[in-house]
Amino acid sequence: MTCVRLSDGGAAIRLRQGVVSSGCLPSVDPMLGSVAQVFGARALAIMLSGMGRDGAEGARQVHDAGGSVVAQDQTTSVVWGMPGAVVSSGVAAAILPPEAIGRLIASQRRP
Repeated sequence: MTCVRLSDGGAAIRLRQGVVSSGCLPSVDPMLGSVAQVFGARALAIMLSGMGRDGAEGARQVHDAGGSVVAQDQTTSVVWGMPGAVVSSGVAAAILPPEAIGRLIASQRRP
C-alpha cells in the first residue's frame, strides 16, 4: 500500500510496485507517509513487532503532521526492530503491549 487519498469523502488505498527509500518491499514507510499527508493530525500510526527500521520514517511523517504514533513495547515484541526504531527516533507518544494498544484504539482517544 503506497497511496491513501481522499475520494468522495472517504479514503482509497492503492497498491503500487516500485523502489522505496528503505529498500524494503513491502514497505510501511510510503503508506504511513501518505496517511500523514491525507489525515494529518487525525492519523494514528501503530508500529508492531517487526525487523529493521522500516516504518521509522513514515512514523516521523505522521508525528510531524500532528498525528499520534504508538509503538509496541520491547517485552511483548518478538522482534523489536521496527517499534524500537520508532521509539529511538523519539516520535512515539506511547510504548504499550498489544492489549493496551487495542484498548487505546477502541477508546478512540490519543496517547
